[in-house]
Amino acid sequence: MLIPLGIVGIAIAALAGWSAYVGRKVEEAVPPDGSFADVAGARLHFLDMRPENEKGPPIVMLHGLMGQMRNFSHSLAGRLAMDHRVILIDRPGWGYSKLTGPRAGVAEQAAMIAALIGQLGLEKPLLVGHSMGGAVSLALALDHPELVRGLALIAPYTQPVDQPPDVFKGLVVPRGLRGPLAWTIAVPIAMRTGKLRSTQAFAPDSVPSDFGTRGGGVLTVRPTSFLQGTFEIGIGKTEMERLTPRYGEIKVPVAILYGRQDALLDPALHGTKTAEAIPGGTIEMIYGGHMLPVAHAAETEAWLRKVLAA
Repeated sequence: MLIPLGIVGIAIAALAGWSAYVGRKVEEAVPPDGSFADVAGARLHFLDMRPENEKGPPIVMLHGLMGQMRNFSHSLAGRLAMDHRVILIDRPGWGYSKLTGPRAGVAEQAAMIAALIGQLGLEKPLLVGHSMGGAVSLALALDHPELVRGLALIAPYTQPVDQPPDVFKGLVVPRGLRGPLAWTIAVPIAMRTGKLRSTQAFAPDSVPSDFGTRGGGVLTVRPTSFLQGTFEIGIGKTEMERLTPRYGEIKVPVAILYGRQDALLDPALHGTKTAEAIPGGTIEMIYGGHMLPVAHAAETEAWLRKVLAA
């Protein structure tokens, strides 16, 4: 039985309208936290947390795939901001950072973050990257080593893999279908499967009850997040194939923290192998899954302070 085109058009319009409505309601629940800065290709959203008495170097934090800055502010950043200037950044295309040019790969994102570091006048911050934020951090250390004192990578994505983690397989979408799906079925599917995906991302740790709002989790239920997610999943392997041969060139100290039970990324591949490829690279393993900044904030803080002291 053929469905009349008019009915199909109405259904598509209704889904697009619903997706836009959900996006607005999500943004009402999780509004912007910080300020905005224009760099080439993007308008970056960042939160500058400055204690009255800064006792150490500044810290810049970059979140992972399907994340945003509240992944850090939920449990971790406030601990460090007691005595350090901490800058949380929504990576280009995520949270409230808007792209003003083409979608940016890992090196291009690193250039945008480097430009913001310059605008803010930060003197050699420690760059903290979680998951995909780790890949961007590595690219920044390679292309702009003079800007940072070192990298502290938490469960970083660092090596090419043929298949994405199961939780992200729904983002493997041909380029031509990404836009239509983003504004039709992506939002309803994300609303239906969001709890399961969060559980998979945190496993074996539990998901905090307030992660959706305080941790920014609900911001992934937007067409813009689906579009950026499909883009980064699509370029991931190629970007890592470009990056990994250069790890031996890294001149700044690099420390890696991984949860032994990480269910998204292989600690041996993305942690141990990468640490061995970087001159002077170190790795520490603790109990926990992929979302260490949220689920194991105290242990992550202790590790970061050890890295800073070193």
